[in-house]
Amino acid sequence: MPVWDTWSTFFRVLVFLWVSTSVTLSLQSVVRIGAIFTENQKGSAAEVAFRYAVYKINRDKTLLPRTSLVYDIQYVPADDSFHASKKACRQVQNGVYAVFGPSDPLLGSHIHSICDALDIPHLETRIDLETDVKEFSINLYPAQNLLNSAFEDVMSFLNWTKVAIIYEEDYGLIKLRELVRSPHNKDLEIHLRQADPDTYRVVLKEIKSKEIHNIVIDTRPSNMQLFLKGILQLQMNDYKYHYVFTSFDIETFDLEDFKYNFVNMTAFRIVDIDQMAVREVLRDMGKFQANQEISMINTSFIKADAALMYDSVYVFAIGLQTLEQSHSLKLSNVSCDKEQPWDGGLSLINYINTVEFKGLTGPIEFKEGKRIRFKLDLLKLKQHALVKVGEWHPGTGVNITDRNAFFDHGNMNVTLVVTTILETPYVMMHAWKNYTGNGRFYGFCVDILEKIGEKVGFDYLLDLVPDGKYGAFDPETGLWNGMVRELMMHEQPYVMLKSGSNLSGNNRYEGFCIDLLKELAKMIGFEYRIELVPDGKYGAIDLDTGEWNGIVRQLMDKKADLAVGSMTINYARESVIDFTKPFMNLGISILFKVPTDKESAFFTFLNPLGFKIWLSTLGASFMAGFTIYALARFTPYEWVNPRPWKRDAEVKLVNHMNMSNSFWFVAGTFLRQGTGVSPQATSTRIVGGIWWFFTLIIISSYTANLAAFLTVERMITPIENAEDLASQTEIPYGTLESGSTMTFFRDSMIETYKKMWRFMENRKPSVFVPTYEEGIKKVLEGNYAFLMESTMLDYIVQRDCNLTQIGGLLDSKGYGIATPMGSPWRDKISLAILELQEKGEIQMLYDKWWKNTGETCTRNDKGKESKANSLGVDNIGGVFVVLLCGLAFAVIIAIVEFCYNSKKTAIAEKRSPTAPHQSICSEMGGELCFALKCRGSRQRPALKRQCSKCLSGVTYVPSPLDIPPHPPQPPARAPPTNGLSPRLCSAHIQFKNDCQPFQIEKQAAIQRQQHQGGEKVN
Repeated sequence: MPVWDTWSTFFRVLVFLWVSTSVTLSLQSVVRIGAIFTENQKGSAAEVAFRYAVYKINRDKTLLPRTSLVYDIQYVPADDSFHASKKACRQVQNGVYAVFGPSDPLLGSHIHSICDALDIPHLETRIDLETDVKEFSINLYPAQNLLNSAFEDVMSFLNWTKVAIIYEEDYGLIKLRELVRSPHNKDLEIHLRQADPDTYRVVLKEIKSKEIHNIVIDTRPSNMQLFLKGILQLQMNDYKYHYVFTSFDIETFDLEDFKYNFVNMTAFRIVDIDQMAVREVLRDMGKFQANQEISMINTSFIKADAALMYDSVYVFAIGLQTLEQSHSLKLSNVSCDKEQPWDGGLSLINYINTVEFKGLTGPIEFKEGKRIRFKLDLLKLKQHALVKVGEWHPGTGVNITDRNAFFDHGNMNVTLVVTTILETPYVMMHAWKNYTGNGRFYGFCVDILEKIGEKVGFDYLLDLVPDGKYGAFDPETGLWNGMVRELMMHEQPYVMLKSGSNLSGNNRYEGFCIDLLKELAKMIGFEYRIELVPDGKYGAIDLDTGEWNGIVRQLMDKKADLAVGSMTINYARESVIDFTKPFMNLGISILFKVPTDKESAFFTFLNPLGFKIWLSTLGASFMAGFTIYALARFTPYEWVNPRPWKRDAEVKLVNHMNMSNSFWFVAGTFLRQGTGVSPQATSTRIVGGIWWFFTLIIISSYTANLAAFLTVERMITPIENAEDLASQTEIPYGTLESGSTMTFFRDSMIETYKKMWRFMENRKPSVFVPTYEEGIKKVLEGNYAFLMESTMLDYIVQRDCNLTQIGGLLDSKGYGIATPMGSPWRDKISLAILELQEKGEIQMLYDKWWKNTGETCTRNDKGKESKANSLGVDNIGGVFVVLLCGLAFAVIIAIVEFCYNSKKTAIAEKRSPTAPHQSICSEMGGELCFALKCRGSRQRPALKRQCSKCLSGVTYVPSPLDIPPHPPQPPARAPPTNGLSPRLCSAHIQFKNDCQPFQIEKQAAIQRQQHQGGEKVN
């Protein structure tokens, strides 16, 4: 080897070593970066992606071999720019080389202003509506003007002439302004509407009324499911509608209810999960979050914000790698307080701005901090999944790569096999033989099925369920029977066979459910073939074998697409098959034979008032009588002179309202009769008046309700409700075997129903019947009660006047159309049923088969049992409150009378020079003592009193009628007896030691008369 070559090689090695050393020394071993997330993003997929990106970069020895990234994550409340700014400044003081986030537009603007002032790179993954160039900002989210061009290209490709744009955020209109103002859309009729979860349905209903079928949706991803639910509720989910979503995360939404509706749903995605590199990253990210004990990343899909956050960390790392190869980077040592920019920030942001690489979100390239290079995949919803039908690139526009998949709506002309049971008036079969196919059947359910088929868009083939049962679970065998599997069951008036020999196919059947099926077929757009279920059962499960029978079995085996008939929705069936919304609500009731004997009623006169009212009235009578008696004793104005013409000083005052007279007064007024006695004082008259009002209300109410009871013709009914059935054993009762009614009693946790089930299960011979017809026959034979569903009971009772319904409903449930589990027709038919209910068409079908068939009986309303209700506390309880208030008011008036009289007497004694003076309290005490302790005497003396226990004077003010016109001259006063000085009350009263009858001295009375200016005193 020449010497020159040797030295050349040596020189190259030295240069390489020098460069490597300079590179190694140009970058710190630890580079700090900061990330700011809102509190609702804590632990989110974006945060997981950020952590994983740092983790992966640190493990990659080719990217930053001697440098480790260390992150500082801060969480701030949404829309709280103050706390966001403080935490960003804290990260800056800690020497971060770059700040990532947040995704909130308002917070992002504040964080960027700090970073721009301090020359710190700010990497964002949010929608940026500002068009100005930001020097220290790198945004990986595609520029909004380019995204609007993508939506415009799709709308132009689809040749839309009318479109509605629904946006949720306040900045949504600014976000889509270029789409609205585009000159290419000048011939496009655009309707802009802002909506939120509370107004989604209102806006969609308005759009539907205007017949706008092309809609652009720009709502929050968190509210997308509510919006989709509104689409389903308003039935805006068929092939006529086309929805374009602005979200990149359509693959993360639940679109299962739309896959089979042929509705058009289109959206862009920025992450191509079909790429092998993307799948590897998602798998590794799944392992990483498993080690971190978090699970926010779905290994099959990743949200756009998480993918953009992942790419932003790699953009920073690549820019940092490029910078260190030619420049040294000093440690960031800046502060928000000093406002001194970072020397290396400008160089770092320039190198980041030149990064070009392919990340999770596709090719990445920037111009002045905005992303100008990316690829969008155009997705279209198909029956099996969302499929890629095209791409969009800036500059080249939209490219549809799979036109067949884009425009193919799938096979919409299908024929469903509908299983049913013949049951009047739901499904019936024509008797004539010239009917074939679906024409054999008619009835309520057949009519509904026809309407649903028209609405949804399917044909159908009716067939009967083999065992003729709807389906119930057998605890012994564990099997279900009946119709829950495939076919329909003959049951009037739901499904019936037409009479005739020329009938074939669906024309053989008629009935309510047949008519319903026809309506559904017209609405939805399908054809059908009716077949009867083989075993003629609706379906029940055998608890021993766990197998179902009847219609349930047919649907589980997918031998039928629909099952129509009087099939009850319950938990057990719903666990193995699907049901539509109920087209009829019902419950279990009791069918019984109409009783004929009339009930004897000796004590019917007591029925108008309830027991509590009678008891309360009796108590009120005692209370009123006692109150009158007590007040009459208490008030001084109830004591009157029985002989006002007599001038004798020895006249005694009489109180007529003693105990017997008080209660006689109460009884007499209650019975609207006179008593001969009446209250005299104001307080006792108040009691009498309020008692009259009370008796007026009670007697009037009693009389009015008695008339109602006397006009009621009650029949002898041994049972009135389910409790009566359960409490007796003379009348057997049963249900239809292998049906939901039997299952209800068997599985019920209510003690009454459990007791009834034990009776039915142990009764010999069996009380269960295989068909409704046999159960009705047993009821007509007498002494048997049949528990059945109320709709069927109503149909039977309307046609046989010997049958009646006993009591109300024992439960609440509904009839629905059954489908196999996961059937795409369930939601279509449910929406069609709701529309038929809103239009009243189901009620019209009900009237057709229940009331307008010409077979109803005419009942005698006079013989029909009606029931008058006894009046209770809730009806007239208020009158008792009024009575209590009146009595309380009377007591207050009596106290006022008592106090007034005592005061008046005390004042009169003060004016008398001869009578001893007494205080008001002394006067009140004496009077109260007389009223309460004088053994209830009905007399009191006008001028002298007798009392063995009253040791003080008592006050008495006589009536003017008791005062004689010319009182006699006073005699000389007798000397005191036993050393006791005389003491005056109203008159001068002399006491003795033994409190024997005292004598009233006339002289004192005359002196007081003269002292009072001629007032007459007895």
